[in-house]
Amino acid sequence: MLTKAPRGTKDILPKQSYKWHYVENAVREIAERFGYSEIRTPIFEHTELFERSIGETTDIVGKEMYTFEDRGERSITLKPEGTAPVVRALIENKLYADAQPTKLYYITPIFRYERPGAGRYRQHHQFGIEVFGAINPAVDVEVMHLAMSVYKKLGLKNLELRINSVGCPKCRVKYNELLKQFLEPKLDNLCGTCHTRYEKNPMRIIDCKNDSCQVQVENVPLMLDNICEECSSHFEGVKKYLKIIGIDFVVDPKIVRGLDYYTKTAFEILSDEQGKKGTLCGGGRYDELVKQCGGPKTPGIGFGMGLERLIASLETQGIEIPKPKQPDIFIVTMSDEAREKGYKIIAELRDEGILSRIDYLDRSVKAQFKYANKVNARFRIILGEEELKNETVTLKDSLTSINEELTLDELAIKIKEKLGRA
Repeated sequence: MLTKAPRGTKDILPKQSYKWHYVENAVREIAERFGYSEIRTPIFEHTELFERSIGETTDIVGKEMYTFEDRGERSITLKPEGTAPVVRALIENKLYADAQPTKLYYITPIFRYERPGAGRYRQHHQFGIEVFGAINPAVDVEVMHLAMSVYKKLGLKNLELRINSVGCPKCRVKYNELLKQFLEPKLDNLCGTCHTRYEKNPMRIIDCKNDSCQVQVENVPLMLDNICEECSSHFEGVKKYLKIIGIDFVVDPKIVRGLDYYTKTAFEILSDEQGKKGTLCGGGRYDELVKQCGGPKTPGIGFGMGLERLIASLETQGIEIPKPKQPDIFIVTMSDEAREKGYKIIAELRDEGILSRIDYLDRSVKAQFKYANKVNARFRIILGEEELKNETVTLKDSLTSINEELTLDELAIKIKEKLGRA
């Protein structure tokens, strides 16, 4: 066990980490283009935050949280989702008192105790955004546009945006009664989890992943047919603004999302890969959540986007991620004295921003050249007896096979010129 990662976790090795850098840089660039600023919240929070915000009827709170007592006998939970910690930070730091709306993004690890599978990990990573202080449906559309812009920048294709309205507390009371009437004769055929949902949040039964439960809700009354005038007007606004900016969408009245805090808009972005549709991103509006967590009534909307899932989709669709930069220079030394001189030269080149390497394993000259080829260094700096005596180096360009003798003073300048960085 000592040398094996815990089940459901995965090392991100150098041969993969450059892909993460590329994707993370892309999502940061898009978020900042849309006017979002980064927030970083702790990796763990008080358990009460998640119990209060996510809701007791969710699988996350009921089955999936990593919860433990610390030495002060406080119940602590590793972050199982990104929104609640940002809401807590908004309230604690009174960000709602700043100029509104408050527009935030984050890249964070997420922890859920669930059965590991293809693309599912007990620790995964999420890019998310949250907007507070704006009720306008145009903000809902901005959030969806941002997510779609990430996929467009990365080159993903075969995407589908699905939207729904899950109503508000006002219209949901009447709908829940209607839903209970429909489900009551079917209770014996529902799973144990859905029996609990029936009492506390029956709408979540529509979202159950159990096949037998899905059979029971085939002709279920839909929230979208029972929303109040305010929610209906908001949903019409979302559709209008999506059309204005030219984003195709499908209305899917069975989107519920897996968290209790959603109100009005809920959406998912799906990808179609090799005939299979999978959810890349999901989110929605949560206008009551800040108040539920002890803050002032503040509307909010956001989404979460799994980075492991995103990178897997890029690979499945054959989208090439640029390889990391290779070394500009490898210094080949022919003696102990030359090696000492090489250490000084490489430090100076690195200070000039030139990607440089040198041998640390006392390889032979032949082996140093072989290693330089292996790491794809364009230039070789050769340091031998003549070079040491003349205070020069021999610069060999692997592209042109041209050798040049250069003084140490002009070395960095010449290399930058050849690399187009002068």
